[in-house]
Amino acid sequence: MIPETALLLLFVAASLLAVIAHRLRLPYTVALVLGGLLLGSLHLFQTPVLTHDLVFSIFLPGLIFESAYHLSASTLWRDRLAIFGLAVPGVFLSMIVTAYVFLGVYPYLPHLAGMSLSLGVALVFGAAVAATDPISVVSIFRQLGAPPRLTFLIESESLLNDGTAIVFFTLFMGIALGKNISLPSLGLEFVTMVGGGALLGLVIGWLSSEVIKRVNDGMVEITITILAAYSSFLLATQLNFSGVIATVVAGLLCGNYAAQRGMSASVRMAVNTFWEYLGFVLNSLIFLLVGLTIHLEDLLKIWALILAAYLAVTVARAVVVYGMGAILRPTRARIPLNWNFILLWGGIRGALSMVLALSLPMDFPSRDLLINLVFGVVLLTILVQGLSISPLGRLFGVLAAKNDNENFERNRLRLALAEHDLDELKALEHQGLRDQQVLQLLQQHFIEERDQTQANLAAENLDQDWIRQRDYTRLYRRLLLQRKQRVLDARQEGLLGEGGAEELLADVDAQLLEIESAPGKVFQRANERGQDLEVENKGASETSA
Repeated sequence: MIPETALLLLFVAASLLAVIAHRLRLPYTVALVLGGLLLGSLHLFQTPVLTHDLVFSIFLPGLIFESAYHLSASTLWRDRLAIFGLAVPGVFLSMIVTAYVFLGVYPYLPHLAGMSLSLGVALVFGAAVAATDPISVVSIFRQLGAPPRLTFLIESESLLNDGTAIVFFTLFMGIALGKNISLPSLGLEFVTMVGGGALLGLVIGWLSSEVIKRVNDGMVEITITILAAYSSFLLATQLNFSGVIATVVAGLLCGNYAAQRGMSASVRMAVNTFWEYLGFVLNSLIFLLVGLTIHLEDLLKIWALILAAYLAVTVARAVVVYGMGAILRPTRARIPLNWNFILLWGGIRGALSMVLALSLPMDFPSRDLLINLVFGVVLLTILVQGLSISPLGRLFGVLAAKNDNENFERNRLRLALAEHDLDELKALEHQGLRDQQVLQLLQQHFIEERDQTQANLAAENLDQDWIRQRDYTRLYRRLLLQRKQRVLDARQEGLLGEGGAEELLADVDAQLLEIESAPGKVFQRANERGQDLEVENKGASETSA
């Protein structure tokens, strides 16, 4: 465990690094890793390091549950082909490609030609670096207005490929240690571990949701979600099932079923706030510990081999992303071409990869070499890809060219709130139940706020087409979601047959995928249709005249 003094110092360091990252406009996770490297090299205090027990007992259940709790189950199902394709067969293919590319490259490196590395060991390395960590990428995407579907793809894929990577890591480790495992038995064991974890998560998530529905106490309901997160993970691990998958399923049920049907609005807000804060704390500590655990002097000794490993990992990720994009292109779940490189470059590795490497048995072949390789790859992905994902996203037209939308939207909402408050005051004035002087003072306050906000909006030099596109896509998405709910209600009441409902739902899902994948194209088509209609109406009016 982390000593109390060290824990306090880590919180202080994380807070200072958050301020520095904001001032320098660095991704927060990159700043944490760099800060950890600096603290580790200065030896100011006894620095804790990442351990398997620490991550699997404290960090991983909370981080996974927090992400799953905030995921939309309906959106996950709507984009299931892309997400599950990247997270299951995609991860398996990534492991295989990583292992073979690495085996093919490393003998040609200077001073390393005499090293021997078996396929089993290379597969273990491939499994250790297969899981992606989207935290820094997702935060950048949300700040810069990336398409919601792209952000959701990266976050949900990472959530599921953690479980896939851990399961295959365990299976490949057995192969590397000489266990005789056939391909059918490998597949059966994978299905057992994943299926058992999903079933256990379903049971715990359902039980937790039913308890939440029967109580109305925010503190108790927060406690139940904590129990669901950690009990699902730890119990699944004890039963040799996938703890990650169990926690994902439990989190999805608590976030989509329990939160919507069992929590009042105030309790739901309290639970959301708690898990957002806990996620921030766990992410801050774990990335700081990543930096503290990495020793640069050990990595520099094998820098050429680390570059080869990084090349293998990047090539494998490219094969998976572009291959899956080609497979999905004829389907409704197609991924836009300019997203492929961002999905590739967003495959940053994190603490899970390091912990898997540290969990290798002491007698594992080339254990120290593998640990340093994994640490080196994690460091390169965080620094190289974490620092460059933002400018590359702008270059490929995926991220907004400038981050002024947040200020505009805040002012526009402030204006709407001021107008609403003025209308409310007028209604109270007509009732005659309030002091008129007090009402006039409040009216004057909100009039000044409204006028100042209008002046702020007028002073902003914003692209009006971009504003219209944002409004169009958001309203279109809102109407499509309402249409989908009406179809579901009609099916529930027996007003629509199963076949007809599925056809209508598939059509709505296809439109939602399109609006979330290419909002610019959808708005452009709508704008062109509007202009054509305007020309037709003008021509018709001139003819009639």
